[in-house]
Amino acid sequence: MSAADVGAIIGGGVGLIVAVVLILAVVSLRRSVRLLAGTVEAVGRGAEEIRDQTVPLLNQLRGIAERTEAELVRMDNLLETVTSISATVDSAGHLAYLAFSNPVIKALAFGSGTSRAISRFRRKSED
Repeated sequence: MSAADVGAIIGGGVGLIVAVVLILAVVSLRRSVRLLAGTVEAVGRGAEEIRDQTVPLLNQLRGIAERTEAELVRMDNLLETVTSISATVDSAGHLAYLAFSNPVIKALAFGSGTSRAISRFRRKSED
């Protein structure tokens, strides 16, 4: 599993958390709108009662919106961190590949050349 895969998995998990938070916010907003609609239907009871019920609902909606915004900012920061970590791991992996590939290739070539030379030497000594 590469660093990009790990980053994608973490990003997917963060996206899932954000989606759940947003769904909860929408459900809460929907409940508040239903209460507000019920209050508006009861206009016959008087404007004072409507105001008494509407102001707390609007305050609740404002609080939900503020919490949702804060959560989205936090998730955005988390996604930026995951992206940064993923890029760092990718570059470290690439650097390790560059550092070790050339010596390993040379060692394998040396071993292959040595084994060919030994086999040719054995063939010539058997003749």
